[in-house]
Amino acid sequence: MKKRHCAEQLVAKLRQADVELGKGLKVPQVCRQLGISEQTYYRRRTKYGGMAPHRTLLLWPSR
Repeated sequence: MKKRHCAEQLVAKLRQADVELGKGLKVPQVCRQLGISEQTYYRRRTKYGGMAPHRTLLLWPSR
């Protein structure tokens, strides 16, 4: 079963990935730590990269 994450969680994971990449890890290693594929990482980075968590409320209404 696929996991569904809210936009705030996605942005938090991208921020965590940025921290790990800043420490010198490579993208494949970071993706393994986050439990996502590289394709998913790049797709999410394109969509949510640089977005503040409070801005994600504009994307998805509350469930």
